[in-house]
This record gives sequence, C-alpha cells and structure tokens, in this order.
Amino acid sequence: MRPARTLARALAEGPVVLDGGLSNQLEAQGCELSDDLWSARLLADGPGQIEAAHRAYVRAGARVLITASYQASFQGFARRGVGRAAAAGLFARSVELARAAADATADEVWVAASVGPYGAVLADGGEYRGRYGLTVRELERFHQPRIEALAAAGPDVLALETVPDADEAEALLRAVEGCGVPVWLSYTVRDGLTRAGQDLAAAFALATGNDQVVAVGVNCCAPGEADGAVALAARTTGKPVVVYPNSGEAWDAVARDWRDGGADSGTDPARVRRWLASGARLVGGCCRVGPAAIADVATALAPAGGTG
Repeated sequence: MRPARTLARALAEGPVVLDGGLSNQLEAQGCELSDDLWSARLLADGPGQIEAAHRAYVRAGARVLITASYQASFQGFARRGVGRAAAAGLFARSVELARAAADATADEVWVAASVGPYGAVLADGGEYRGRYGLTVRELERFHQPRIEALAAAGPDVLALETVPDADEAEALLRAVEGCGVPVWLSYTVRDGLTRAGQDLAAAFALATGNDQVVAVGVNCCAPGEADGAVALAARTTGKPVVVYPNSGEAWDAVARDWRDGGADSGTDPARVRRWLASGARLVGGCCRVGPAAIADVATALAPAGGTG
C-alpha cells in the first residue's frame, strides 16, 4: 500500500530517514555477491533475502527503501541468459520486494527505485570515474529502458544515484522526462568535485527549476565530502537535500574489496544535525552502513521532527 503522503510532501514537513547499504546487509545475511550483477542477481536467485534486508532497515527506522536494481540492466541480464520480458519482470520484482517490506509496518514507508550509473553496470568501478566516452544521447538511450521498466512497477520515487558525471546526470534527467515518477538526483563526489572532476555547483544546477526532482545531493562518498556538498546543493537548487554517504571506507575496484578510510562516520548525531541545519531532509547511508547505523540516524532525526 502506498503511503498517504508523497515523499515530496513529507520532505517539506520534516526530515525523513533513508535506509543504508543493501549489499552489506545481504552479506550479513550470508549472501555471496561477487557476481557482476551484485545484489541484482538475488532478484532471480534469492528474492526472499532482499525482502529480509529491506525489513531489517524498516525495523531500524528507515522510511525510504532503495530497491536492488542499482546494478541491474537489460544487457547484464541478457549476458546471464535472461530475456527481455523476464528482465523487465525482475526490475518490477525489485519494487515489489521493497513494497512488501514497507507494507509490513504501520508506518509510512516510501519505495525508491534505484537507477544506478552506467559505470555500475560495467562492474569495474566506473561509477567512481565517469567520463565513459559516451555522449549524453548514448547514455540517455542506455538508461531509458531501465527507467521505463522501473517506473511501470509503481515506485514512489526514482533514485538517480551515485552519478559521477554531470553529463550522465543530464542524460538521466532527459530519460526520466514523462515517466510520471518523481526523482532525486545524487552525485558521488571527491575533493569538492564530481568524480569526473567537474564543478559541483554546476552539476547540482542541472536540477534547478526541474519540478520532477524532489531532492538533490550526494551519496556513496566519504562522510566528510558530504559536509560541504549538502550546503552547496541547498544553496544552488533551493531543493531539499538527500545525503547518504559510505561508512568512511574506500572501495578498491581492482581488489574488489573495501579499504579502511579511518573513523569518519556519517551517522554521528552531531554531523547529522549539521546536515539538517544546512538543508538535508533525506538522510541515510550507503555502502557499509548497516541497520545499527541507520537506527542512530533515526534517533538523531527524531528531535528534529523527522519521519520515523
């Protein structure tokens, strides 16, 4: 059952708790995710595990669940022998599993269908580089079928997330036009720039004046990178800000493993409160941020009138 309010309305009324990293929770449940499809493989092979992971975040206080479609694509499914119709069914299943977990609680819980970047589908760390050598139009053609399949499943919002490149953001915003679903746009950043090295204010400005975009911000970055980006996103666009950084560790694409990045935490209550003061309205975690950390975010948001 859909929430009584739209997510945009909820964000206008106060901060909302987003979930954490789906992959780390699946691994905690004993799932093996070394496949190029990553968590999307379980849409076919272990859907019950995905729903269980979503439920863990609902119990922790998350009120927005991001689907397991981040690394999913028609091309990736085809390489596994999954035909187009069956692949469309798996995209729909990602929304259905999150909705089932949302419906298991009396609280309002929104479903965000993940639209990961082209680099994620390459499974080579390309989402941390951008600049794929493709035109905006080519990227738009790649994303369009995924977006259509996810939108048809009826999510509350599309999460255009971990975007490393302003060109890809432009392509994504073109691809979602007319799909009938609101979106948020979230970049992955480093050193105050997009991962492709572009001016971050200019990248955020792509969402200015676009009523389909209900929030703009950053994810899948170090928590310290998010500190300045939150204020910049709010100042540039005038929109609610979404922020969900990693644990502080760094992904080694060659070794396919996480490296210790220090004790920098995105769930520290004082940091969360600073983000709220700077314009954050949708706050959670990305890679290596689990239910316990999201419970800390929910506690930090509660005094601010947050949903959850």
